[in-house]
Amino acid sequence: MAESTPTPTTIFTWKIAQLERECSDGFVFTSHYTVDANDGTYSAGAYGSVGFQRPEKLIPYADLTEDLVVSWTQEALGGDEKVAEIQAALEANIAEQRQPTKASGVPW
Repeated sequence: MAESTPTPTTIFTWKIAQLERECSDGFVFTSHYTVDANDGTYSAGAYGSVGFQRPEKLIPYADLTEDLVVSWTQEALGGDEKVAEIQAALEANIAEQRQPTKASGVPW
């Protein structure tokens, strides 16, 4: 019986590439984010932007952390369901790289 090779675990990394804010009070109204997926051999990525509604209480701009803004970004995108959808699309991209179902070229 042939042994099957386990599928590598894909690691997803959410980062904030840029923020847009009001200079007067530091209100962050747009987050530009990246999501990188990597299984150690193959990788895929996504980039997007999402807007925020003004909260009742602002956290000072200097006190913001990337983890906090990533959580806001994911929530504004649609929460866990949308995060899972984005990550599933990246995982599908990596699966296609592992075992391609399409190719291009010429036979000569």
